[in-house]
This record gives sequence, C-alpha cells and structure tokens, in this order.
Amino acid sequence: MTTEQYVWSTVQDAPVREVFPGIRLRPLWSGANGAKAHVLEMDANTSWQGVDVHEPGPEEVFVVSGVFNDGERDYPAGSFIHAPAGSSHIPQTTTGCTLFLFYPEG
Repeated sequence: MTTEQYVWSTVQDAPVREVFPGIRLRPLWSGANGAKAHVLEMDANTSWQGVDVHEPGPEEVFVVSGVFNDGERDYPAGSFIHAPAGSSHIPQTTTGCTLFLFYPEG
C-alpha cells in the first residue's frame, strides 16, 4: 500500500469564509467530479438565511459537536444525516455546532 496519492488538510489551516453572520465555511477538499468536503461552524443562536436546497446532488452531514437543527428536528453530536438531491432545510442551532459536510456530486 502507498499513501502517495492521499490529499489531506486540517481544519485550522483551511481558509475560512463567513457565509452568514456567525456561520463559517472551511473547504477541506474538492474532487475532479465536483465532489467536495467542508467543515461548517455555526455559533449559538444562528440560522441559515433562506432555504438550503441540495442541488445538484445529495448532502451528507456528520454533527461533530453541539446540536444541529434542520428546521424540524435536533441532531446531537455523533448524528449522521443523508439529505437526498432536491431536498431542503433551514440549518440552525441554539447551542452552536460544528458539521462535516460531504457533497458526493458537488
């Protein structure tokens, strides 16, 4: 086995972009087919502005810390969510949370 083709990054070294007040996106990886991985940090009492629609493909979410709410349900740390293409939600949190996001189709 060889690890020569591995691509890796660390959250603290990833560029940070504030997408909404108190909500920061850190891109970790982008693949040739449009796939991408990010870390999303949400401060306590923040909410996505508008509806987050999953296009062109699904969104995979792992709650690293805190409690994430999709507008209907709370997901504590350790939760995994598969949101199929075309689905939508309003990301929010009262406690603050960190999410790992994966978009297999961009």
